[in-house]
Amino acid sequence: MLFIYLFIIRSFIRVKGQLSLIFYNSIFKNLQVEKNVVFKNIPSILLLNNAKIVLSKKVQLNSSNFNYHLNLFKPVKLLADGKNALIFIGENSRIHGSCIHASYKITIGSNCLIAANCQIIDNNAHELSMDNPSERINTIDLSREVIIENNVWIGSGCTILPGTKIGEGSVIAANSVVRGTVPKNCIFGGNPGKLIKQY
Repeated sequence: MLFIYLFIIRSFIRVKGQLSLIFYNSIFKNLQVEKNVVFKNIPSILLLNNAKIVLSKKVQLNSSNFNYHLNLFKPVKLLADGKNALIFIGENSRIHGSCIHASYKITIGSNCLIAANCQIIDNNAHELSMDNPSERINTIDLSREVIIENNVWIGSGCTILPGTKIGEGSVIAANSVVRGTVPKNCIFGGNPGKLIKQY
C-alpha cells in the first residue's frame, strides 16, 4: 500500500502568499509527476493494488480556497485502488477540490478545467441488486472506463458516472449528473444530464 500526502518535495515557491508545491519528478514508483506540476495545498493521494497515477506537465491540483472564486469543501482527492488501475491527467489541466476515484481507468485530457467539488468515478461501489436488496451491501460493481477528452470544462458540483465519455471542447453545466456519451463542442447539463446546445 502506498499512502502519500505529498510532504516530500524537491522545491517550492510562494505565489501571492499561497504555498504552492512544484514537483520536477517523483520518487514514488507508481506516481508519475512530470515537470511544473503545481499543488496548491496538500491533496490526498492513495494508490493500492499496483495502481498508477500520471500527472502530466503543468497540471494544477488546487486544494486551497485562497484566491479561488468558489468555496472548496475538501482538498483534491485522487484514489486509484483497483488492480492496475490508472488515473491519467493530461497537460495543463486544472482540478479544484474534487475527487477522482478509479477502480479501473479514468483519463482526463489536456487543458481541462474541473471546478470545485466534483466527483468523477468509474465504479458505483455496489451493484443495484434489485432482486435481492439485502445482499447489495456484499456486492462489488463492475468498473467502466471514464474518458474526458481535451479542452473540457466541468462546472462545480458535477458528478461524472462510470462509463461516461465527454467529447473534446464540451462544457458540463454546474451541478450536473453525467452518464453516457457527451458529444464534442456542446453544452450539456442537468440531472440527468442532457444536451443543451451543440456548436
